[in-house]
Amino acid sequence: MHRSRVSTLLIDVPHAERAAADAFWGAALGVEPAAVPGEEQFTSLPHAVPGLVTAVQGVDDAPRYHLDIETDDVAAETARLLALGAVEVQEWQGCRTLRVPGGQLVCVIPVHSDPSEFAAAAHPWP
Repeated sequence: MHRSRVSTLLIDVPHAERAAADAFWGAALGVEPAAVPGEEQFTSLPHAVPGLVTAVQGVDDAPRYHLDIETDDVAAETARLLALGAVEVQEWQGCRTLRVPGGQLVCVIPVHSDPSEFAAAAHPWP
């Protein structure tokens, strides 16, 4: 058995538009954008969406939104989502990027949230 939950909403923007996007989303959501130490591609938007980590991410690709699903077993959660029709796009630093039916991206990541928060909100899967 493993567990998973949606943990993160990422607003992906091309690197060249990052500063403008950080300012826009901070003002639009009424929060103060904050750098994420050690992860320069991210700007946190603290408490913008209750219950989710929300951030702007600089990417070398088209603008989009994507979700992160955190899990206590990346391989098992990836296999579960692949069986539901997702297609693996890449693996990066222990995370798996999937394209789901409809074309959206989802990243399967190891647990990043507080362990008690994860335990309370995660769905158990057989």
